[in-house]
Amino acid sequence: MTKEQIIQNISALKNHTCINYGIKTKTEAFTEQLFYTLFDSNAPLNQSIDGLEKSFKEIAVLACKKPQRSCETLWDSFLEELPSVLEKLKKDAHYILENDPASNSIEEVYLAYPGFYAIAIYRLSHVLYQLDLLLFSRLMSEYAHRITGTDIHAGADIASPFFIDHATGIVIGETTVIHKNVKIYQGVTLGALSVSKEMKNAKRHPTVEEEVCIYANATILGGTTTIGKKSIIGGNAWVTKSIPAKSMVLNTTTTEVKIKEIR
Repeated sequence: MTKEQIIQNISALKNHTCINYGIKTKTEAFTEQLFYTLFDSNAPLNQSIDGLEKSFKEIAVLACKKPQRSCETLWDSFLEELPSVLEKLKKDAHYILENDPASNSIEEVYLAYPGFYAIAIYRLSHVLYQLDLLLFSRLMSEYAHRITGTDIHAGADIASPFFIDHATGIVIGETTVIHKNVKIYQGVTLGALSVSKEMKNAKRHPTVEEEVCIYANATILGGTTTIGKKSIIGGNAWVTKSIPAKSMVLNTTTTEVKIKEIR
């Protein structure tokens, strides 16, 4: 097969899509610029916000399924939500500082905590999700997923303050509801008990009430599953039914330790 024939075949196979890969890199750059604008004390706000507006409108035109003018005007709605998002994130950051004995300063939380970064990008992408910019929100959350190892769907409903420690391997599904003062550790999954396309508009993921602590690698599944307030879910637990308030759920698998004599 000649080079020309190969090119023709590739071209024919590409014709069924209209993907503009530039939207991915534009969204990643927008995400970084947005984080810098909100948290760097030296960021020139007027200039930065003007740059964000330009980038937002370029991405929105590519990502939005509505008429172009309608997509561009969504910037005003997004901008209006930024002070509220920043207020929530300040609460999240202080909650992390107060609850993690390894944290030394609020600056450390902002600069070095992947859990905080994941929460921040979730809260910003959640605004896009609510504006029906679904592809834009997904690209933003997937960028945070790649950077932090934490996969929080932009559609999840997460109150503030919220604590994620270590971050890596956490999965929080689209219809998850998390109330305030919840702590989650690495490897936790808040997922669906079963998956089918017919469930798209159904609540598929659990509800976690106030002051719950979920330790590493616990898995909680199902849209009707509720973890009652002030409960503790132990590491490696598997939960598919609702748990009453003030409960402790433990994985009862025992580990046997034998000391071998060295001869």
